[in-house]
Amino acid sequence: MNIEERLNLIRSVGEEIVTEEEMLELLEAKKNFVAYDGFEPSGQVHIAQGILRAININKMIKAGARFNVLVADWHGWANNKLGGNLENIQTAGKYLIEVWRLTGMDLKNIKFLWASDFAQNDAYWKLVMQIARNSTLKRIIRTAQIMGRSESNTLQASQILYPCMQCADIFWQDVDVTQLGMDQRKVNMLAREVGPKLFGTKPIVISHHMVRGLNPPKESYASVEEKVLDLKMSKSNPDAAIFMTDSEAEVKRKIQKAYCPESVGDNPILEYIQYFIFEKYDRLKVERPIKFGGDIEFVSYFDLENAYLNNEIHPADLKNTVAFYLNKMIQPVRKAFETDSKLKDLREQVLNFPVTR
Repeated sequence: MNIEERLNLIRSVGEEIVTEEEMLELLEAKKNFVAYDGFEPSGQVHIAQGILRAININKMIKAGARFNVLVADWHGWANNKLGGNLENIQTAGKYLIEVWRLTGMDLKNIKFLWASDFAQNDAYWKLVMQIARNSTLKRIIRTAQIMGRSESNTLQASQILYPCMQCADIFWQDVDVTQLGMDQRKVNMLAREVGPKLFGTKPIVISHHMVRGLNPPKESYASVEEKVLDLKMSKSNPDAAIFMTDSEAEVKRKIQKAYCPESVGDNPILEYIQYFIFEKYDRLKVERPIKFGGDIEFVSYFDLENAYLNNEIHPADLKNTVAFYLNKMIQPVRKAFETDSKLKDLREQVLNFPVTR
């Protein structure tokens, strides 16, 4: 691909790129660049972490990235995930990696890294300290959203340390690009603020869209951050998330009860069609009884969206379609964890861990 094609592929991943001019300069300077994302292991893996992450990482690799995927076990420990049990967090991390291996990620261009390995090196903690010394407490607390917390929550001291660690991860890995969700934007911007002064560099920040859960929104929110935290797909609300090893019946049940307004905004069913189905398939067929017009096929999301807004598709038919395609996507993962004894045992361990927000 030429540079413009590579940039367009990156644009299809990033809801926001800070900055696009810097990204263009990087593509002109390097055929291959280093990008990273990090994940707290905290239990089951939902489809945004599994399917969507594989889609976005593969796009970035096709555009020239060599991708680091950080299993942020110490961050999960600092954030009291799974009851603050580090051994359980690390078991969940192994489960996370096994799910990714089955999602079609381009594994030959990916490195799986562990935060606990970083933590064994004194030089890493020196980076953490440098960032902490050059950041105010108020600035660090403003990044609380990265941990799934609101700024008004009472944070433990370990959770104050967390953003400094995540910021240090960027410079420890010497990455060109951070490619995380929009909910991680604040700490990535912190890295851009402190980086030039401390390390003579700053990362390009590519933030992907946060796919929402199946639950309806509240009537009002105090802030945009509060809305993102409430609506994003989360393990703490299992009926609002589709997990990578959910049974076929469970997927159908969750989708059938999902929020699906007649409008586009805050509509999870339409989001899943846009961000999952049309990313994996070049056409989508909505099956309907003959008396309601029979089956109808779409080759673009926006054609389907227009048909839905014009009442040409009933929400029930749309939900049946989404359930069918999601089941098709997760079937290889589900089957592997049902038939491989080691994977089955790993999943059972994770399912027995107490879920913490």
